[in-house]
Amino acid sequence: MHASALIAEDEPLLAASLQAELAIAWPQLRIVGTAANGVAAVEQALALHPDIVFLDIRMPGMSGLEAAEAIAEDWAADAPLPAFVFVTAYEEYALRAFEHAAVDYVLKPVDAARLGRTCARLQAALQARAGTPGGTPQVLSAMLNQLKDLLAAPGTDAALGGAAPRLTVLQASVGATIHLVPVAEVLYFEAADKYIRVITAGREYLIRLPLRQLLQQLDPQQFWQVHRSVIVRAEAVATAVRDESGKVELTLRGHPVRLVASRLYAHRFKPM
Repeated sequence: MHASALIAEDEPLLAASLQAELAIAWPQLRIVGTAANGVAAVEQALALHPDIVFLDIRMPGMSGLEAAEAIAEDWAADAPLPAFVFVTAYEEYALRAFEHAAVDYVLKPVDAARLGRTCARLQAALQARAGTPGGTPQVLSAMLNQLKDLLAAPGTDAALGGAAPRLTVLQASVGATIHLVPVAEVLYFEAADKYIRVITAGREYLIRLPLRQLLQQLDPQQFWQVHRSVIVRAEAVATAVRDESGKVELTLRGHPVRLVASRLYAHRFKPM
């Protein structure tokens, strides 16, 4: 069976090893690109539209799960989603998180027999979806829900770097001055290039910290991730309006900004 694939792996030798093993296990599989980080994986996947994306779980800047989330969010609604295969060195985590999902995993170092089973599973999945509207809202919603579950699966934090203590005060520098900002006063956080915008009712600060690392230090009952680049304080949300695509527009109390909750996180906003 002919198909195309993208490999995202930050270790060049491991990427080359996976490509070599795939050439043996599935000679008809065409590798259309390789990416050294999650951001590049998202850009190449959206540009090249591969049938399969192999994603290293732990990559600098954006994890493989976060990259899959970004690809699924921005994928054309009328095109079949790619099949995701996650590459990980964390065997217990992989077995627990992926064994019953529609995605698959490959362990490091690559085992030829396990990779062969993955290729057989991929071929069956691609044949099953042939001629079906794989980009329908129902299919997209199912994939997004699976990625949501994987992001929240027990062991994710351990696999991606470990948990961190809860933050109560942020230290944001403005020139030579350090501002101590109580976390309870923050309305929302938004990733912007190498920084995170910290928005309170009165002003904006910048801190230099990966969004995922910040999320691990926030109380999940008080702060909700609503987009891959936005975390909002739940008590600051006034209204949530869902549109036809499944996204949700949020208004905040005492602040004019409107935020968008992506389809992956729209489940947070439903009537009680």
